[in-house]
Amino acid sequence: MNRLRLDDRGSVTIEAALALASLVIVAAAIVGAMATMAAKISSVDIAGAAARAHAVGLDYDPPRGTVSVEENAGLITVTAEVPAAIGTMSSQAIFPVETP
Repeated sequence: MNRLRLDDRGSVTIEAALALASLVIVAAAIVGAMATMAAKISSVDIAGAAARAHAVGLDYDPPRGTVSVEENAGLITVTAEVPAAIGTMSSQAIFPVETP
């Protein structure tokens, strides 16, 4: 009986180490997901701002990422791409061309 107790020593330490590693992985995934959502929100904002600026004839320099502008049939389509922790987030905005 005494021998069985000695064999169980250290099992709590191993379980705690595995649980801690799992918590670290989950926390890293949550932080990565939040950073990716922030990049998506940023890409939506950048696309809208670039489309509005181009519609009135102004140049727009995005704070981060890239912007591509297409004009067709009186509509301006802007695609903004922002790098994120998980991939690249992309958004589009469409505005009518404003004429003076």
